[in-house]
Amino acid sequence: MHRNPLAYLVGLEGTALLRAFTGEHGREFVDARIGEIRKLLNDETLADAAVDVERVGTVDGYRIWSRTYDGPNSAFDLDEPVVGEILDGLPTGVALDAACGTGRMTALLAERGHRTVGVDSSPDMLTRARERVSDGEFRRGDLRRLPVADEAMDLVVCSLALTHVPDLGPVMAEFARVLRPGGHLVTSDIHPEWVARGSIPSVSLADGKPGQMETYRHRVGDYLRAALAVGLQVRRCEEPGEQSAGPTAPQDTPRELTTGVGPWEDWPWCLMDLLPEAAAASNAGVPVEIIWHFQRDS
Repeated sequence: MHRNPLAYLVGLEGTALLRAFTGEHGREFVDARIGEIRKLLNDETLADAAVDVERVGTVDGYRIWSRTYDGPNSAFDLDEPVVGEILDGLPTGVALDAACGTGRMTALLAERGHRTVGVDSSPDMLTRARERVSDGEFRRGDLRRLPVADEAMDLVVCSLALTHVPDLGPVMAEFARVLRPGGHLVTSDIHPEWVARGSIPSVSLADGKPGQMETYRHRVGDYLRAALAVGLQVRRCEEPGEQSAGPTAPQDTPRELTTGVGPWEDWPWCLMDLLPEAAAASNAGVPVEIIWHFQRDS
């Protein structure tokens, strides 16, 4: 894969201009965006800033990421309150934390009295999960082949993992298989609109080369179609983290656009900081996560 910060910055400006084209911003805003694009294209510091990135699978990626995964991670601040609220309304029972990672959701389940089973494909993540929830049961396994018996679970939770699988169908079928009739499924993921804006985990490989976790952009309807096909009915859907409009007028004092594009590991976040007006306009009203509550047919 090829990550070019100039391409991202121009794309950010273009997204902001599309929103202006539909009437969200006026002529002054449009002129400022076009002016910034000209500056970007003429900025020689961006000419050689691109990097080639290796696609990394979840086992290798999470082995690297496991050391720093737990914090700070702003995604946790968005899904935990909503998932916790959903869990508070459900009866206790046997609960599966699918793709449990470091046991973050396993701990939420245990705190609410559930008997927990955590499954993950990363042995490094499982080691940390066992340290966090000492009385939980943990197994190594894949989301598409869960090491769990049919109809063994009252509840399945899966957090920030489904964007790493190419096809939701087999995974939803596994969730339905292990759930008892009437059982509940709660999932959280990075929203497809935010994935499209570059919210893809970066990892530094052992040789220092750039890596990017396998990430797939599932549309909202993809979740719905995959769930309904296996007898999972929608009970709730939330899309937290909408961005405010923020500053949309040009700054009074012209600013240097590229005082440095920052380290590739921090893209796209540090790139957005270079174009605050374009970023605010592009991201306004765009949710960061999507959270589903499904229930298996009785």
